[in-house]
Amino acid sequence: MLVSGNSSSHPVSFVRLGILGLESSQFWIAFPFCAMYTVTVLGNSTLLHIIQTDLMLHEPMYLFLAMLAVTDLVLSSSTQPKMLAILWFHAHEIGYRARLTQVFFIHTFASVESGVLMAMALDRYVAICIPLHHSSILTPSVVGKLGAVGMLRGVLWVSPFCFMVSRMTFCQSQVIPQSYCEHMAVLKLVCADTTVNRGYGLFVAFSVGGFDIIIISISYVMILRAVLRLPSGEARLKAFGTCASHICVILTFYIPALFTFLIHHFGHHVPQVVHIMFANVYLLVPPMLNPIIYGVRTKQICDRVILGFCGKDP
Repeated sequence: MLVSGNSSSHPVSFVRLGILGLESSQFWIAFPFCAMYTVTVLGNSTLLHIIQTDLMLHEPMYLFLAMLAVTDLVLSSSTQPKMLAILWFHAHEIGYRARLTQVFFIHTFASVESGVLMAMALDRYVAICIPLHHSSILTPSVVGKLGAVGMLRGVLWVSPFCFMVSRMTFCQSQVIPQSYCEHMAVLKLVCADTTVNRGYGLFVAFSVGGFDIIIISISYVMILRAVLRLPSGEARLKAFGTCASHICVILTFYIPALFTFLIHHFGHHVPQVVHIMFANVYLLVPPMLNPIIYGVRTKQICDRVILGFCGKDP
């Protein structure tokens, strides 16, 4: 059934197939996905609690980490509960407005996460390359403004996706061959020229992800140069150690994201099941791994987690 508007018509609802090609195994695949989502919620909630309650952690690095945890919670929660409902309860249908909402949240908060990772790279650059000015440059006010700019950028860049798609006519097929709705998957159901939409999608990908990756790369080149100039081997190891967790988080976010992006635009011969699994990994694995990586690699957080489990105050 289609609802007609002034210049477009769209279905009342869409059908998401889940993991196409693994229909017989979907019930069991949902269990590890559920476990990963549980770890995501518990891990990021624990990080937020530790950072909020410990005044010693109200520093730029940990404030950015809190932003990352909030972003991960929103990003994973925008897809995983509905995906589990598909895999366990065959709740394949999603309303038109709910589909647009999911598209908006997925792409907005993926952009926000990229922006937070860039801000964290800048924080590491200032802390290592110009440490005497770190507290005067990255004040709490500046940190808050960087977070607000990242959020505003995501909203302003992604909102046109939803507006343009809402004005287009859809084909008879209302089936999305994966477990959640994102921009490129929805565009494939449009019965109109989508050149402008695809072009805008590429512009957003390169202006957000491309820009952030360039800034992150420049920051770490400068950090590497500064660290290699340190006279003490112990000092060099300590400096590398402070950056190791952030580098791991960057890789777990950008590698699946880049792979998913390339498959969408150029991987026409990649099996559909591979594409769908990587799309799920992109939105589930980084939010799950981020608190684990920081919990293990960051001594202050690790110590507070251990003290919390032992029932002692830090």
